[in-house]
Amino acid sequence: MQKKLTITIDEEVYEGLYKNIGPRKISRYIQEVVRPLVIRPNLDSAYAEMAKDKRREKETEEWAEITFLDVAHETL
Repeated sequence: MQKKLTITIDEEVYEGLYKNIGPRKISRYIQEVVRPLVIRPNLDSAYAEMAKDKRREKETEEWAEITFLDVAHETL
């Protein structure tokens, strides 16, 4: 369900949105920019879902081990 929202912005900002994003696309653009800032995903369930992928977990573990070995052999 969508809700209509009236906002007030600086004229320069509006002109920039209109020029760069285009008319009739501004609402969608603002929604895409703002969404990650106001809607937090449920990270616990997302991580649990990722952990079910055994192949991915194995690749991640191998990558972490290689990275650790690389760092252990670096000289400063």
